[in-house]
Amino acid sequence: MKSILVVEDDELIRSMLVKALSEAEYTPLEAADGESARSILASISDIDLVILDIGLPDIDGFELLRQERERGLDAPVIIVTARDSTDDTVEGLESGANDYVPKPFRVPELLARIRLRLKEHDESAGDDSASIIEHGGLRLDIRTRRVEVDGQIVELTNREFALLELLMRRSGETISRLQLLNSVWGSEFDPASNIVNVYIRSLRRKIGEQKVQTIRGVGYRVG
Repeated sequence: MKSILVVEDDELIRSMLVKALSEAEYTPLEAADGESARSILASISDIDLVILDIGLPDIDGFELLRQERERGLDAPVIIVTARDSTDDTVEGLESGANDYVPKPFRVPELLARIRLRLKEHDESAGDDSASIIEHGGLRLDIRTRRVEVDGQIVELTNREFALLELLMRRSGETISRLQLLNSVWGSEFDPASNIVNVYIRSLRRKIGEQKVQTIRGVGYRVG
């Protein structure tokens, strides 16, 4: 059974999530604040996924997530919060979240997202051949999140890395802006959002203008 840590200060919501996870045959653990979450993450090494509220009483959830990612937390993290502005969503994803679910939410949808993130994580961990991706002077190490451009290490944000990883996994193929939006950001962003364009520009500044090509009227591709 997969173990899932619920970090939520609202007792009613936390209890509801724990009950739903148990009924879905997961092993739930719970923390009402950031310090309790830290203690659990430090003492239990095999947590499979974290559900994280942002408005914790003792620490901002974004900061907690950044700190735990720096300490080596590899498990998928789904943010569940009432703070659902675009800025908050972007900050959550850049802090290392894998998904962002605004409150109020429907439990079946959250469970579906949990299954998806666990499946993605298991596939990535179990496929050693997919750990390194190389193309056109670019080298991505999926496990360590290390990026090299023509032999030089560059620092990418989590979303920039996810965007480049998708383009490189499908190198030579043109991927539409909407496909990139749905794959990297999920359903939280309006299809009319220009966030893909913004990130493509940022990515090009870091890895080189010519590494990501624009196919006018179609989308983007690497190689």
